Amino acid sequence: MPTNLTAEAKKKWNEASLARRPQEKLEKLQEFLSLIPKHKGTSRLCAQTKRQISTLRREIEEGRRRRVGRGGSRFFIEKEGAAQVVILGPTKVGRSSLLASVTNAKVEVSDYPYTTREPVPGMLRYQDLQFQLVEAPALVKGSADGENWGLQTLGLARNADGLVLMVDLSQNSLEQLSLILGELEKARILTQKPRARVEIERKHVGAGLHIILFGRLIECTMQDVEAMLKGYRIRDAIVKIHGEATLDDVEDAIFESTIYRPTIVVANKSDTAEATKNLDDLKAFLGNKYTLLAISCRNLLGFEKLGAEIFGALRIIRVYTKEPAKKEPSPKPFILKRGATVADLAKLIHTDFYRRFSFAKVWAKRLRFSPQKVGTSFVLEDKDIVELHAK
Repeated sequence: MPTNLTAEAKKKWNEASLARRPQEKLEKLQEFLSLIPKHKGTSRLCAQTKRQISTLRREIEEGRRRRVGRGGSRFFIEKEGAAQVVILGPTKVGRSSLLASVTNAKVEVSDYPYTTREPVPGMLRYQDLQFQLVEAPALVKGSADGENWGLQTLGLARNADGLVLMVDLSQNSLEQLSLILGELEKARILTQKPRARVEIERKHVGAGLHIILFGRLIECTMQDVEAMLKGYRIRDAIVKIHGEATLDDVEDAIFESTIYRPTIVVANKSDTAEATKNLDDLKAFLGNKYTLLAISCRNLLGFEKLGAEIFGALRIIRVYTKEPAKKEPSPKPFILKRGATVADLAKLIHTDFYRRFSFAKVWAKRLRFSPQKVGTSFVLEDKDIVELHAK
C-alpha cells in the first residue's frame, strides 16, 4: 500500500537522509515522523522511523558517556576479511563458545546469562579466505523495540554481509528460532531472498538519475519510477532494480527499511539427550529454506563445515588475477558476487581498467580451451583466473 506522503514530508526525509551529524539527523527524523500521514499504508514506515530515532538517541547518549569518561558500548565493528557475518541468538545458546572455538577471538565464556554486552569479532579461516565472525549481544523478545540494546544489535545485523542464527538443541530450539526470526522481521531484516531488490546509490550533484532494470516492473513503468524518485528529491543516483519490482518496492528502498541478509541456522548442543527430537522439529520447520548445521561446542563437532556453509550462503566467488608477464596468478583473490562478469572485476580493480578494457583471458576447468579470450559480459565462476588487457 502506498504511503502517499506530502511534498513537505518527502522534503524532510531527504534532509534527514543527507544529514551527517547524529543530532541533526535525529531532529530531521522527528520532524519527518510528525509529517507522516497516519493510515494503514504508513504503519510500517512509522515503526521504522521510530526505531531509527530510538537508535540515534542511544548513539548520542553513548557519545556523551564516552566524552565524560564513563565508558559506553561500542557497537560499530569495522569490516575485515571476505565478509562480515554476525552471530545472533538468545542468551546461553553458545554464541561465545562458537566464536572462541573457530576464531582467535578473546571471548568471555560464562555460565551466567547476558555475559556479552558488546559485539566481539574474530576471524574464521576457510581455505584461502577469512570471514569475520561477530558475536552480538543476546536477542530478547522486544529487541526490535529497543529492549536490551536490541536496536544496536539488530543494527549490527543490518550492516553485516550475512547472519548465523544460533539456537540450543537442549532447549526448545524452535521457540528460540521463532524469537530470532520475529525480531528480525520487526526490524525489516529479511533472511529469505526477496522477490525484488532495489539498490539506490546516491551520486554527486549533476551526475543525473540512471535507472538500470535487471528484472521487470510490475504495474508501473520506468517513468513512474523516475517520477517517484524525483518526488523524493533523488535526482543524482544510480538505481538498480532486480527481480520483479513494484512501485512500493522502490519506495521501500528509498527509506532503506527492508534489507536482505543471507542466513544459516546453527544448532548447538547436538550431543545432548534432547537434541534428536529438537533437531527433527527444526528440520521440519525450516524445510529447504535455510541451511541447518548441527554442532557441539563442548565436543567440537560440526565446526569443519561452518566455513563452507557460510561461503555457500553468501553466494560469493573468488577470482584470481594474473599479470600478462607472469606465469602464476596472484595468491589473493578478489571477492565478487555469484553471477559477476569480467566488467564487474575490471571496475573493482580500477575504473581505468574498465574504461580502457580491450579483452581478457580466462583460465577455468569448465572451459574447453584455456585460456579463452573473452569480453566484458563473460560470467565468472569460483576460482577463475583472469588476465586483463587494456588499450
